Amino acid sequence: MHKTIITHLTDDTDAYDPAVSLAETEAVGFVRDLIRIRSVNTGDPATIGDGEAQAAYYITGKLAEVGLSATVIEPVPGRANVICRLKGRAPELPGLLLHAHLDVVPAQEEEWSVPPFAGEIRDGMLYGRGAVDMKNMAGIMLALARSLVRDGFKPERDILFMWFADEEHGSVYGSQWLTEQESHLFEGVSEAISEVGGFSVTLPNGKRAYPLATAEKGVARMKLTARGTASHGAVINDDNAITRLAAAVLRLGTHRFAVQRTPHIEALISGLESLLDTRFDMEHIDEQLEALGSFAPVIRSSLRNTINPTMLNAGYRRNVIPSSAEAILDGRILPGAKEAFVREVEEIVGPGIDVEWTFGWTIEAPVEGPLMDLMRAAIEKEDPNGTVVPYLLPGGSDNKLLSKIGIAGYGFVPMQVPAGFDVWGLFHAVDERVPVAALHFGVRVLTGLLRNC
Repeated sequence: MHKTIITHLTDDTDAYDPAVSLAETEAVGFVRDLIRIRSVNTGDPATIGDGEAQAAYYITGKLAEVGLSATVIEPVPGRANVICRLKGRAPELPGLLLHAHLDVVPAQEEEWSVPPFAGEIRDGMLYGRGAVDMKNMAGIMLALARSLVRDGFKPERDILFMWFADEEHGSVYGSQWLTEQESHLFEGVSEAISEVGGFSVTLPNGKRAYPLATAEKGVARMKLTARGTASHGAVINDDNAITRLAAAVLRLGTHRFAVQRTPHIEALISGLESLLDTRFDMEHIDEQLEALGSFAPVIRSSLRNTINPTMLNAGYRRNVIPSSAEAILDGRILPGAKEAFVREVEEIVGPGIDVEWTFGWTIEAPVEGPLMDLMRAAIEKEDPNGTVVPYLLPGGSDNKLLSKIGIAGYGFVPMQVPAGFDVWGLFHAVDERVPVAALHFGVRVLTGLLRNC
């Protein structure tokens, strides 16, 4: 590995460290530069701007510096995607895709202790919108591609790097567009690596688990509409739509669905039991998981179907009881659970309320196999006290869109973080930040992975 300073960084926080490789140093600089590009995805075409395109052309410029060509695709002006393929020695082998998204959610700047788009480093932490979600991976990928080319490395199989637009608002102009309109770009690719997973969780005994997402829940959103009799607000009304709706929302919002032992949860529980030298009682697992700190809510959400009320709409005057009331709820379902979930929800809702459903899809990748073995080995090489454990992501990522064209997706952005550092809690959060050392770690792990895959 190169052990030389990168000259385009000038801040005192980028001072030369002979123990840090050029790729590690570059990764931090690239993540900072990308944070400084305001690629905010508001979901409103009138306010989004061209931040994603600015980030895309920044990336292609850095790739060109080492002789790498890349393709930029803008489904609409300003919404840009970048594609760069490193040809392997054996093109007949299935290719591997690394991907990240270039857009970020908005930031309420007055709530932050540092400017969210300044890319400041304080006390070893790089702050900024996108530091975790997910300009960290975008910058690491850029540094990896440059490093592999500089070193003259020729991978055995094709390695494809993609930077997507629009993940934060449905992926319409990103992975959805490319998989539907430009599917030839993915030719020969069988597996993909992206968010959310790979960061360390320090267990009570000091060992570190690295949860790696091998599956994702599906979306099951619903609109409830209760109907009743409109009347004056001063009159007793036993057919009040708001009352009926509120009771149903309360029942759903406080309902705890049963634990379901999917293969991915089985693998996670088995891994944790081995690391902790304990056994989990599935009837009391919620209480047992409390010892895992910030990781506990993630596991609890992965064990079962969930539903949360998110929006309410009713009435037009304070002295009029309306004839209808609506609620929006966000449900997330485990693989294979759709029909049973619908039956259970509709039983809880009860009569007199209409339910309209909107479904997404679940995805599953193998919990065992050559790529899983390589990811485990890459972590263990850099952290002998660390162990990869599969888990089921309660949310979703661009891997869902890739699954529609047959690509198995994994959540693996490797970062070793300090004990108690809540990575999950920083997604879309105020003062989003990542340890600089964690970015260095990610470069080392993914370098080892790519050199052996």
